[in-house]
Amino acid sequence: MLLNLHLLRLFATVVQTGGFSRAASALRISQPAISKGIRDFELQLGWRLLDRTPKGVRPTREGQALLRHADALFAAERAAEDELVSLRSLDTGSLRIGASTTIATYMIAEHLGIFHQRYPGIDVYLVSANTHDIARLMIEHDIDIALVEGPVGDSDLVCKPWRTDVMSLITSPVHRFASSGNSIDPKALEEEILIVRERGSGSREIVSQALSAHGVEPRRTLEIGSTEAIKQAVAYGVGVSVVSTATIDDQI
Repeated sequence: MLLNLHLLRLFATVVQTGGFSRAASALRISQPAISKGIRDFELQLGWRLLDRTPKGVRPTREGQALLRHADALFAAERAAEDELVSLRSLDTGSLRIGASTTIATYMIAEHLGIFHQRYPGIDVYLVSANTHDIARLMIEHDIDIALVEGPVGDSDLVCKPWRTDVMSLITSPVHRFASSGNSIDPKALEEEILIVRERGSGSREIVSQALSAHGVEPRRTLEIGSTEAIKQAVAYGVGVSVVSTATIDDQI
């Protein structure tokens, strides 16, 4: 048996107001509609819910039992409505952000601070991983929004540009490139150890595409899964790398 919440509301209002006419006025419907609703409700349940007396109506034993549950149901209904209103006004709730490593480390902190000041009741969760993994989390609905730095070709995702980043070649201060000014033959990179991010990284994909466009095929590469670790390796002369300009301001 399915409990008809509309009819339950009619019944509860009749009891609360003490009569059919007052319930009709409170609900802004006709008294015959109230009477028919109560009659239909009693037929559906198979119980008489109200005793009619000269002084008005009062719930039967079965009606009293039903009222106790009605109070809980309507309280839950009000709580759900209040939560939806709160979510719509951004007073409470949560936001799950997935960001590829470079964005999470160097680009998003300021925006998170602004968001928190504007919406302090929203709990923010930040997941950091490479572009491939963030795209997978988005497809699986484990995050609400994804910010990545590399190309995403999955047809299940809609991609829109957020900001333009610039990739820069970095070397140690004593490297031969450091004294050659701003003009470096891309082919010269083939003679260097090129330090790259792990597979699945958007930065690595962008660098690979750029080098291929210039016909550059590095003979030796070193894979390191952290931009910070890459910068340290470059600083100590292990090799050279191409990284987001946003990641190097603190070490130039």
